[in-house]
Amino acid sequence: MRPRIVLFGDSITEQSFRSGGWGAALADTYTRKADIVNRGYGGYNTRWALFLLHHLFPLDSTKPPAAATVFFGANDAAILGRTSERQYVPLEEYKENLRKIVFHLKECCPTMLVVLIPPPPVDEAGRKEYAQSVYGEKAVELPERTNEVTRLYAEQCIELAKEMGLRSVDLWSKMQETEGWQRKFLSDGLHLTSEGNAVVHQEVVRVFNEAWLSAAEMPYDFPHHSEIDGKNPEKAFQHQCL
Repeated sequence: MRPRIVLFGDSITEQSFRSGGWGAALADTYTRKADIVNRGYGGYNTRWALFLLHHLFPLDSTKPPAAATVFFGANDAAILGRTSERQYVPLEEYKENLRKIVFHLKECCPTMLVVLIPPPPVDEAGRKEYAQSVYGEKAVELPERTNEVTRLYAEQCIELAKEMGLRSVDLWSKMQETEGWQRKFLSDGLHLTSEGNAVVHQEVVRVFNEAWLSAAEMPYDFPHHSEIDGKNPEKAFQHQCL
């Protein structure tokens, strides 16, 4: 049976199976080798994600995932007193919630490869333009998220990964290495363009390769067609199917 890789996160994960999405690209990378399972929940923060753990990752599962990405923080970093404050989670709680998620995943399967992904950077001008395009004159002047506040959450996520000996993808820093990242990688100041999705895919694959989950080194679930003898097809399937 193919191993499963679960993508657990907010809307940036939920949207990752769209055309050009990083999850869809990951599914292509692991074609016939692992099943990529999308468990992204738009608008969710780490506080709400805790309620899902026992449903998505039951402790009595006989076939838990081989790996999981945990990609939260964009909503936790919403600013109090502004339009998205309902999603706000204090910085210290955010880190502890991530810790609880990791503990649960490791209890589910001690050998599970867990990769933490902090939120991407925020383009405040892009968020304002998006709000104006949706709400017109009702759009508020102050952004509901800022890049500086998001940086604090990204740092806590990376710090936790180091504390727990986990692998991580510093998306907040990585994207800002490219000039013009605001328009190149973000579609509305927060969510990803196809180029932004490509960065996530590239970084996740890099981390998987550095661990023990390199697609190139994994076997196919069933024989490649070139290995099947047209006159004696049974021979190719004896090892995997009998």
